[in-house]
Amino acid sequence: MMMDFISLARNRYSCRSYLDKKVTKELIEKVIEAARIAPSATNAQPWRFVVITQLPLKDNIISCFSRTWLKTAPVIIVACGDHSLSWRRSDGKDHCDIDLAIAIDHITLAASDNGLATCWICKFDAMKCSEILKLPSHISPVAIIPLGYPADEPNDSERHLKRKPLNEIVSWEGFYS
Repeated sequence: MMMDFISLARNRYSCRSYLDKKVTKELIEKVIEAARIAPSATNAQPWRFVVITQLPLKDNIISCFSRTWLKTAPVIIVACGDHSLSWRRSDGKDHCDIDLAIAIDHITLAASDNGLATCWICKFDAMKCSEILKLPSHISPVAIIPLGYPADEPNDSERHLKRKPLNEIVSWEGFYS
């Protein structure tokens, strides 16, 4: 059953335990299709997604992260940014990571919409990951995204549920604090 967008966004959570259940290639492709159609600065689409489901490569990528729960994910997606394609603002700001973040968010929401769960992992050994995947120098791993059917429940901790009110995050007609 399709949810409205706000319900989908509220229900998506960072899953840290996955069922030992295969995710079909068709479902993985459906989730990544959401990233493919994501917007990017000047439509550069500076992303590459490495999908990993098989050993020993999966174990090698898992070794880039310090937590053991990643082993439970049946699929690992390494989201990479291609800095040779990304748009740069006139002051030199590279928008690669911004564009990739939009695409990753599309993946996490599409996964949730299809009964799957994800987690953004940014605290990993990116140099080791690059070496394992033999990435060229202009491509960098930005995030590891486990994907699978959730074995845990959403984390309803206060940290997850506590959101600032709009009046603390929005300024109208100019910035003010």
